[in-house]
Amino acid sequence: MPGGAQNWGTMMTDPTEDEDEALFQAAMTAARDAPPVVPAALMARVLGDAAAQQPRRWRLSALIGGWQGLGGLVAATCAGLWIGWSAPEGLPDPVVLMGGDAMAGSVAAFSSFGWDMEEG
Repeated sequence: MPGGAQNWGTMMTDPTEDEDEALFQAAMTAARDAPPVVPAALMARVLGDAAAQQPRRWRLSALIGGWQGLGGLVAATCAGLWIGWSAPEGLPDPVVLMGGDAMAGSVAAFSSFGWDMEEG
């Protein structure tokens, strides 16, 4: 390709491209040096609208009735655990109801997995 960089009869670069690039860079530099000033009233309205669109956060204690509701939930949980572990005489044992009593006497259920072996 004697005489310049040509490809199929067209120039590879446009000589005006460098001038266009220089004009573009000058315009961008001028825009960066003098940013537009946003009025305070507009900024306040935009921030107010953005705050209105944010989801509200609910605390768990507020959803169940405050600290009084949370205290009742804790008391009911403790009572349920206490009744579950040491069932009163009149209530049936939950382990027996689930069939755990039948497995208690079965040595094969525990020895098949090696659970009956002691460490040492």
